[in-house]
Amino acid sequence: MTYLAVLLGGLIGTGLRLGVDALLPHADDAFPVSTLVVNVVGAFVLGALVARVWPTASDALRAGLGAGLLGSFTTFSALAVSLVSLADAGEWGIAVAYLVVTIVAGLSAAWAGIRVGARGMTPMAPEVDE
Repeated sequence: MTYLAVLLGGLIGTGLRLGVDALLPHADDAFPVSTLVVNVVGAFVLGALVARVWPTASDALRAGLGAGLLGSFTTFSALAVSLVSLADAGEWGIAVAYLVVTIVAGLSAAWAGIRVGARGMTPMAPEVDE
């Protein structure tokens, strides 16, 4: 069941990725907006899922959503190829900016996703006026 969940998640994630790439195309020497978008969105969604869904989800669901859907939607290889393509085109400034933005935005999105996903997981104590 877990392998089937990863397969189905991978089919969906790959289709979504292709859709984003089609909506946000870029040349090899231009800032890779589509790759940045999918990686940041994927980091946020995975963070939210880890906080909200993972504690009670089955192994198959975690594998299907994590490794399957989000693993195929986001990709380190596209990040690496974009950086090499920019460097080969002599666009070192764009390459460095892309790397920094990807790391900062990805980590921030993962942090925000975990925070958003964790909301409602524990009861909030009522505030007491003193």
